[in-house]
Amino acid sequence: MQSTQPTHLVAASMLMVASMAIIGVIDNFVIRLAEGIGLWQFHLSRSLLMLPLIVLLSLLGLGTLRPRRYGIVALRSVLITMSMLFYFSALALMPIAQALAGLFTSPIFVLLISVLLLKQRIGPWRIVAVVLGFSGILCVLQPDPTSFEVKTLLPVAGGFFYALGAIVTRTQCANESTVALLAALVVTLGLAGAVGLIWLALVPVGGPAGADGFAMRGWVWPMHEVLPWIVVQAVGSTVAVFMLIKAYQLGEPSYVAVFEYSVMIFGPLFAWVAFGQSIGQMQVIGIGMIAFAGVLLGSRESRISSTSYEAR
Repeated sequence: MQSTQPTHLVAASMLMVASMAIIGVIDNFVIRLAEGIGLWQFHLSRSLLMLPLIVLLSLLGLGTLRPRRYGIVALRSVLITMSMLFYFSALALMPIAQALAGLFTSPIFVLLISVLLLKQRIGPWRIVAVVLGFSGILCVLQPDPTSFEVKTLLPVAGGFFYALGAIVTRTQCANESTVALLAALVVTLGLAGAVGLIWLALVPVGGPAGADGFAMRGWVWPMHEVLPWIVVQAVGSTVAVFMLIKAYQLGEPSYVAVFEYSVMIFGPLFAWVAFGQSIGQMQVIGIGMIAFAGVLLGSRESRISSTSYEAR
């Protein structure tokens, strides 16, 4: 048993890094999608393309499609769907470095929720990590008090719901099939897209042209110009999210979570190489602060988990 554990950790870390590399690349193309279709059409179309791929994963023996606990899996799916709606809206409106920085506030929210709602006690190092992470967020997002924009909070809202989903995943979904969790999430995202499209058809609210109208745009036809990017998102997301979930199931979550921060390298790096999207020195420092805060939180959680295990 002990001899296979390092192998599992290496496999988990490699799966996570590969997953983040894929996500870091494909999420850069959301801005291309946002110029042609809307948020809701994107999620419905992508889900319809992803579901056959997920069924194929099940047929290949990689997991069952049926959850063990339907209610818990549905709750997890709704929470992460909310997170993704906020995150993808942010991707259409700001550089990927800022969107990722907001999404990766999730470890901070996990800690705050654990303290305020779950009544867990934390030590000084975790408090330092929260302050450091929050400071990093301010460095990356660079909010201007004199001209506050609501869009600045979109990725942070995504981080909040992602944290709630992570807590449910960690505490309630350990024995669920990877494929079942992925399938439930994709179905929920597709349903959210359908509901959004129906609502916009019944109550047309309009919106600005281009990426600024991404969240307020109804069904657009034809969509042949953006279809290749939807296919890239569907295939890439299926592979990446499957590897991400599998990585958490193979390795110690607090250890694996550290490698999730590699997306903050892959995403902005690809944006710089492919689109010339640069980030400032202060934002680079902020990304480093957020990543270090996440590593610090993960290391403290790992130590607490180890202590609890030995006490038993």
